[in-house]
Formats: sequence, C-alpha cells, structure tokens
Amino acid sequence: CLWCYTNNTCIDYPVRSILPPSSLCSLSNARWGVCWINFEALIIAIAVVAGLILVSVAVCCCYCCYCRKRSRSRPDEEEEQLARKREERRLQSLQRKHERKLKHDEIRKKYG
Repeated sequence: CLWCYTNNTCIDYPVRSILPPSSLCSLSNARWGVCWINFEALIIAIAVVAGLILVSVAVCCCYCCYCRKRSRSRPDEEEEQLARKREERRLQSLQRKHERKLKHDEIRKKYG
C-alpha cells in the first residue's frame, strides 16, 4: 500500500518501479505500508544502513589483509634473525675451538 498525504488515498504500490512515480504522489508526501513511515526517510535510512555495512565490510577486509600481510612478513624477519644468531654462535664456537687447539698445541710443544 502507498499512502499519499496530498489526497489522503491508499494506492496499490506500483511494483514495476522501485520508487513511486511523482505522477501518483510526490516522494515527500508518500508513506509506505503504514501511514507513519515516510518514504523519503525510509530511503535515507536504508541508504545510511547500507553505507555503514559497506564501510564496515571494507574496513574489515583492509584490516584482515593488513594483519595477514604483517603476520606473513614477521615470521620471515624472525627466521632471518634466528638464522643470523645461529650463524654467529657457530662462528664463535669455531673460533673458540681454534683458540683451544692453539693453546693445546703450545702446551704440547712446551712439554714435548
């Protein structure tokens, strides 16, 4: 039902068009279903709610993509750091081993 305040009549809603044509009733005077729902206010409210949903979905997608990218890059950096530390420890170990060998060789020369 499309209620028109200009001539106080209830008209069957024109289902072929989304918005009622202005020849039937102007949009500001049209009421949908029950008399207290203004058609303009209904369209604006639906547009605002749809806009909020789209913005929230876009924000969620961007946030998830950012988090996913961040979580992917972070383990690579951590793995590189661990590999560098492991290599440093290995080199230090080899250096200490070489120093011990030199010390043992000196002791062997000293005592024959």
